[in-house]
Amino acid sequence: MRQAAFDRPALRATPGLRFWRLLGTGRGESMTLGADLRRWALFAVWRRPDDLEAFLRRSPVAARWRDEAAELWQVRLAPLAARGGWGGADPFGGAVPPAARGEPEGPVAVLTRATIRLRRLAAFYRAVPEVDRVLREQEGRLASVGIGEWPVARQATFSLWRDGAAATAFAYRTAAHARVIRRVRARDWYAEELFARFVPFGSEGTWDGRDPLR
Repeated sequence: MRQAAFDRPALRATPGLRFWRLLGTGRGESMTLGADLRRWALFAVWRRPDDLEAFLRRSPVAARWRDEAAELWQVRLAPLAARGGWGGADPFGGAVPPAARGEPEGPVAVLTRATIRLRRLAAFYRAVPEVDRVLREQEGRLASVGIGEWPVARQATFSLWRDGAAATAFAYRTAAHARVIRRVRARDWYAEELFARFVPFGSEGTWDGRDPLR
């Protein structure tokens, strides 16, 4: 937790790091109350692959994460589609290609994040347990984790899926998730939201003892 504060100046000064967020994680597979204080994440958007390589080789932040971690997993992602904002900005700087027709055949990653309106927090967290249960049981889910910038009000879920069809089936064809989406739209739960899909093209390390993409 100390480094969550101290790493920020170093990240702000990192060449080629266009957008980043240091993120805590929850105990569940989606946005749930309660934190796992031993597990942290960094979401980063880079101008060029060389900038990422330089960060991994030279940054004291990357070195400290390697040295202090009991387990470390990282994945490189190419954006497929994105809509919405994060902190009032487009994390990808307009670099997301036009949406392709059809679903990707290989694995996909999905990031959903939201700033929840304070008056909607209770309703949001009442809806989460059922969605979390369905997500855990969903066919084609390879891994998922709840992540967040702030406790309670700024929440996200990162998930990996066997293919685009599996991700779409959960998002739009499971009754519990579809009900929540309808309530989000009808009752204006979010002050801001972002939905993004990616193609994972490189991973290393382990997540809960395995690489979910292998």
